[in-house]
Amino acid sequence: MNFDDRHSAASRAAVNKELPVELANSPTQEFPWWRGAVIYQIYPRSFQDTSGNGVGDLKGVTQRLEHVASLGADAIWLSPFYKSPMKDFGYDVSDYCDVDPLFGTLEDFDRLVAKAHDLGIKVLVDQVYSHTSDQHQWFAESRHNKTNAKAKWYVWANPRADGTPPNNWQSMFGGPAWKWDPERAQYYMHNFLSCQPQLNLHNAEVQQALLDVARFWLDRGVDGFRLDALNFAMHDPMLRDNPPAAVLDRHLVRPFDFQHHAYSQFHKHTPEFLEKLRKLTDQYEGVFTLAEVCADDGNVAIKRFIKGTKRMNSAYGFDFLYAPHLTPHLVQEVMSHWPDEKDMGWPSWAFENHDAPRAVSRWCDPGRRDEFARVKMALLVALRGSIIVYQGEELGLEQDDIPFEMLKDPEAIANWPRTLSRDGARTPIPWDTTMEAGFTTGEPWLPIGDANRRRAVELQEKDEDSTLNLARKILAMRRDNPALRLGAVEHCQAEGNLLALDRVAEGQRIRCLFNLGSEEVPFSDNSQDTKLILSVNGATPEKLPGYSALFWECSW
Repeated sequence: MNFDDRHSAASRAAVNKELPVELANSPTQEFPWWRGAVIYQIYPRSFQDTSGNGVGDLKGVTQRLEHVASLGADAIWLSPFYKSPMKDFGYDVSDYCDVDPLFGTLEDFDRLVAKAHDLGIKVLVDQVYSHTSDQHQWFAESRHNKTNAKAKWYVWANPRADGTPPNNWQSMFGGPAWKWDPERAQYYMHNFLSCQPQLNLHNAEVQQALLDVARFWLDRGVDGFRLDALNFAMHDPMLRDNPPAAVLDRHLVRPFDFQHHAYSQFHKHTPEFLEKLRKLTDQYEGVFTLAEVCADDGNVAIKRFIKGTKRMNSAYGFDFLYAPHLTPHLVQEVMSHWPDEKDMGWPSWAFENHDAPRAVSRWCDPGRRDEFARVKMALLVALRGSIIVYQGEELGLEQDDIPFEMLKDPEAIANWPRTLSRDGARTPIPWDTTMEAGFTTGEPWLPIGDANRRRAVELQEKDEDSTLNLARKILAMRRDNPALRLGAVEHCQAEGNLLALDRVAEGQRIRCLFNLGSEEVPFSDNSQDTKLILSVNGATPEKLPGYSALFWECSW
């Protein structure tokens, strides 16, 4: 692959013409803090335990914030810590405006926010608006009868004439998306566990209650929200059957996968609620809203939620989170959906999170995972958008193997052994090499594998060439270069295992080259007036070993 033609006068002129006015003429500091930001996701159960019960807590997050600051992260995203029976580990909320005693108190949360802000770190919290726990007081009142004040706060429906559920909708966790409630003598809808009843967001009172929840946390100083499962927020009030999926994968695991979710998700009124939420968040300075969207139609659906300036600031989908392989052609295709154009919206990207198996385990054979973790981090910072680093990703953690008898994840238990357990990506961070990994003085709530214990922070801190220290260098490079943080993607090309792209902004061009395969590939670059700014895994302008990367700044 040769890139000499990119340096012609005609190419430079075309680039200058195509460069958006706001990027060409505006200083970086005029952009909101979240644009191009590095967001570090913390799963509180597995970050740091200060009580000795084997479960992480808010005090532990506060204690370890210096680690996050050392990475150069702009913000943290905290997975749920609200009151909950923990059937789905916090995503079944029983009180939106209080901290579960397992994690601490509201005062602990306030101290966490204060410490983060002192370190220059913004704080985002999860908001779960599609459903609650069946132990929420709202649901307790709603199920009592059909005439109470909250009777229409959840999705209730009469059975068909034969007593079966009102339609064919399926739960993500297996079985029908309906459960019979004998107290009310109706079915209620649930997209996930049967103990997670679906809120009726068509109801104006429900919308206002959720906006009040958002205001509660904004008033406590949070800097934004990640909205969980936003595509599930509203349903078709006519309860029409979902049609069959157009293309069926031969390896389907759940009945949910056999349907095109035309009526159980993505109702046309969802953006109207998002506009109400945005109107609220705009009353506070610098608030960022991030949507999680899992959709049959991918980027088309995501863009509906972030179009213009009245809805969500950004969204991330599942282009990479569940991809079985990381290929140059996948990256090229994904980037093609997000050109730097007016009203396109600002994407965010994650390779890993608490719901997806660790990327190094999905995308690389065991013997090369440390090398792959490094090139993967380099690729993440090269993508146009904001990026999300999942706790432990900076260490190159792999998926821990959790035996069935130790599983906690209800989805994995229900679908065993056809799905990789989410528990394997939720094991505690290894701060040191002890059996408790410096995470707890008790027994960790999930076991930590030996392979990950060998990647402990304590060990990597002492090694200048560790994955951790390279991650710090890579993230600092993104922060310090406007083209990487804010710029457009140009000349994105995929050829075999080679991926090449340019990031361009504010008169700066950075060329990024990746070998995503395990074998060395031929490469020559005869371009002039360039400055090498990053080499990963021994890459040079003359040689691209397997799993390597080069970044260099071009004069144009």
